[in-house]
Amino acid sequence: MHDRYLTDLEERFIRYVQVDTQADESSPTLPSTAIQLDLQRMLVDELRALGANDARLTDYGAVIATIPTTVDLDIPTIAFLAHVDTSPGFPASGVRPIVHRNYRGGDLVLSDSVRILAEETPYLSEKIGEDVVTASGDTLLGADDKAGVAIVMSMAKHLLEDHSIPHGTIKVCFTPDEEIGRGVHPDLPRDLQADIGYTLDGSDLGEIVYETFSADKGTVQIEGVSIHPGQAKDVMVNALHLAAKIIDTLPQVTRTPETTDGRQGFIHIYHMTGGSASVTLEFILRDFDDKKLAEHGRILASVCETIQLTEPRSKITCTISPQYRNMRNWLQHDMRPVDLARSACEQLGIEVISPPTRGGTDGSRLTELGVPTPNIFTGMQNYHGPLEYVSLQDMEKATEVIVLLAQLWARQD
Repeated sequence: MHDRYLTDLEERFIRYVQVDTQADESSPTLPSTAIQLDLQRMLVDELRALGANDARLTDYGAVIATIPTTVDLDIPTIAFLAHVDTSPGFPASGVRPIVHRNYRGGDLVLSDSVRILAEETPYLSEKIGEDVVTASGDTLLGADDKAGVAIVMSMAKHLLEDHSIPHGTIKVCFTPDEEIGRGVHPDLPRDLQADIGYTLDGSDLGEIVYETFSADKGTVQIEGVSIHPGQAKDVMVNALHLAAKIIDTLPQVTRTPETTDGRQGFIHIYHMTGGSASVTLEFILRDFDDKKLAEHGRILASVCETIQLTEPRSKITCTISPQYRNMRNWLQHDMRPVDLARSACEQLGIEVISPPTRGGTDGSRLTELGVPTPNIFTGMQNYHGPLEYVSLQDMEKATEVIVLLAQLWARQD
């Protein structure tokens, strides 16, 4: 591997992670937080300065730009995507990145009280001699997915500067709100005008993902009977008690995130709001198999119906809403996008891994909407928490992969 991308990647990544772009699930706006547009506008300006065509910010907060073809061939238009938002699950303001150069093994010290323990982080032992970036212990780093943003931008810079590289029309896209399930606006496939997509939102070196969870959201609304507690006998129905019964009746030793792995799905309560008069419970339902996903929904609805029967004065409603589906449902019918990504890795001497991913990406929804979009590694680790880190050399290898991948598509008949 060459160091041709390393300096550019580091400069971009360090700069991007210091821009707060945290999403907010409770917000109804597009995007959910205006601060995401701070980075999006910056990316539009940078793409224009590099010479990309039609670099623009859509009215729903996505950035789209075009890298013109360098060949006179009728080949598919390929899009490379990453998301700019960070998870709302941990503080993300005031990120102070630390570059641990030439990592020599052992624990990574982020602050006086926070360190990444090598013995609990097996992947870290593979990064000896590399430059590892962390935050300073009190915020996210934001490698999820600003590592992907930096990789796509470095690819764009390289292709726009070197017109001798043969490739078809390339689309660059940066989405908001991926972390809260709103990354793919219904208009995005139309605006993107791509035949094939790749998200740069994966983890370990060599990871090419074409199988993700299918996902639904479950919302349970409980309306009790409210009255002053001094006059509550035989009148009050405490919605909090009913909520506790629902949670307690749901599976506890199976079908939860903490009791499942591999291809097992789950029912996960992640948010509860309200008081004795009214409570809202929010669940995510996940499985690789759509039939099993539907079963999770039926279990949740059945438990709600059962608790409703114990207290007819209450009103309990359970709403199951689809979020995204396993991209394999579509990709298995034409594996060329996956096979070419694997080929790019193999030609660069990178061992390919394709684990089923216990999560989803913008690619899940894009694939469902007709743009087959596997997911490619960035190197990010321990994301959504303060122990997040990424190797700059992993990012460099991801950049090498997508530059070569663009060329491999140009060689297709």
